Amino acid sequence: MKHHHLAGAAGAFALLLAATGAVSQTNDAASSGPAVNGSPAWFLQDMNGMRQTRAQPRPDGGMAGCEADIVKFCTHHSGSTTRYCLLANAAKLSAQCRESATATEATSLKRTLGTPYCYRSPVCDPPAERGGDRLGVKAVEWKQTMGYSFTYPIASPEGEKYGMVAVATDSKDNLWGLQRNPEGRPQLFKWDSKGKLLLTIGDNVITHHAKAHGIAVDAQDNLWITDAAGAVAKKISPDGKVLMTIGVRGHRGDWDEAKGQRLLWEPLMVGFNAKGDIYIAQGHGHESPNDTNGSDATNNSGAARILRLDKNGKFIQQWWGNAVGQGKFTMAHGFAVDPKTGDVYIGDREEYRIVVYTGDGKFLRTMQMRNLICALYFDKEDNLWAASGWDGQHLKVNKQTGQVLGAIGNGNGTGQGQFLEASYATFDSHGNLWTGDTARGRITEMVPAKNKKAMTN
Repeated sequence: MKHHHLAGAAGAFALLLAATGAVSQTNDAASSGPAVNGSPAWFLQDMNGMRQTRAQPRPDGGMAGCEADIVKFCTHHSGSTTRYCLLANAAKLSAQCRESATATEATSLKRTLGTPYCYRSPVCDPPAERGGDRLGVKAVEWKQTMGYSFTYPIASPEGEKYGMVAVATDSKDNLWGLQRNPEGRPQLFKWDSKGKLLLTIGDNVITHHAKAHGIAVDAQDNLWITDAAGAVAKKISPDGKVLMTIGVRGHRGDWDEAKGQRLLWEPLMVGFNAKGDIYIAQGHGHESPNDTNGSDATNNSGAARILRLDKNGKFIQQWWGNAVGQGKFTMAHGFAVDPKTGDVYIGDREEYRIVVYTGDGKFLRTMQMRNLICALYFDKEDNLWAASGWDGQHLKVNKQTGQVLGAIGNGNGTGQGQFLEASYATFDSHGNLWTGDTARGRITEMVPAKNKKAMTN
């Protein structure tokens, strides 16, 4: 079956900002398929959850002051593609539209520490004629045959309005959660294995994360957190103290060891090998591939990349995605290090593929997928799993071939077992799967049938 997916960037103008995330679409008439060679059956499903929660019109339509310009320049555009049409015609816009856009854009850029939006790159949201209606396409869903059930034993103290972008467990089954709360409100939380809140960590400790992104726990139970827009990764002790900061807050750029220049470019996730080496996946590339067009001499690479440091933060090596094709990646959104082999798995979200390297940066293979690859992680038995973002499922994947072996999740939505944006997840010592939701502050526990039976006995 010929299957193609398109994924887009966050909005270019804040006043026209629509949902972040990605979508998938099919170019043939098939709407379902049977189980084949160990893969479950599949079917197509609408993005109803995102349509209901993210596509609601703003009171002013989100385009106040630009109505005449839209009619003049962007008649054939709709929804999220309209903002890119306006950007493409920025020099021709009316003073009223430019004034409105400039004011709102300035507020947004301040909030995201100046991270530019994507509008001059082929990886930005495509126009409508190229399938740019991100909420109008369908996602591949896999039938659930693994017997998992869904529970919600932990609630965020800050509520569900803002996304619980990532969760991680430590050796004691304590659960960490990183939430995209506004400035001045805590973003990092820790619960014990019974769901009791142990720590609430605010901006006074970790500094506000402009775009809180990934978290991971190392072998010593230290937590690592990343701020994509802030361009830093931080090491946090089990009791909530900052032990190390890598990168310079608000300064996206290149790591050049020869010059003593140690900058990060949109760090998304952290991973570790058996020796304790630190890998930092960088490049939310669809948001600012035009980032290097400026005058900053320290920011020239403009490509997704993997940085490898030793356990003390000393540079070892780095490698870049650079382009499309075998061994390349345009984004490093999903990321995990195989605990058994040390191989590095990169989820190239916008290209719907997993790119695999050895731990020292030698390319091994590319595995093309049918779903977004928003997060990658391994369970205790060294099985590879992937979270599929707006597609709303967690997938068990053959780590050699990319074949989907099983799925958990009821697709895109806010109901039982659904996710608006399934992303970074973690297993506890009992094999229960925990995850947040990038677009909603809800924590879900997915319990395998054997554990559910034990709980009821």
